[in-house]
Amino acid sequence: MSKLEDFLMPQEEAEVINAIRSAEKNTSGEIRVHLEAHSNMDAFERAAEVFDFLHMNNTKLSNGVLIYVAVEDRTLVIMGDTGINEVVAPDFWESTKDVIVSQFKLGDVKQGLVDGILMAGEQLKQHFPYGGGSGNELTDNISVG
Repeated sequence: MSKLEDFLMPQEEAEVINAIRSAEKNTSGEIRVHLEAHSNMDAFERAAEVFDFLHMNNTKLSNGVLIYVAVEDRTLVIMGDTGINEVVAPDFWESTKDVIVSQFKLGDVKQGLVDGILMAGEQLKQHFPYGGGSGNELTDNISVG
């Protein structure tokens, strides 16, 4: 069994998906989590490819957020679209990453993802409150590549 298969147990995956749904409840923003075993390129470049592949840049207000994890490489990138990047503090994604990594180091991968998702959700809610309209533009499921 690969490290990717062991990264989140089914119950933990369900809790991460519930955190995404909770974070998106009061915002038009979208949050996705993408897991893969390994990347053969720079993590930021790979996250940008995944961001595009998952259509994260197609949200109406450019307010998608991707949490990308290359499990075996022990790499984490948080990428926001232009709309959210324009309004959050310059160090917001790095501080969110630090919160996630601190839980990863304690062996609690699920809690790290949940904490990061909820932090991103608070910023999305503050800057992009839900005002009706298109609803959930992207699936909440964790993508695996």
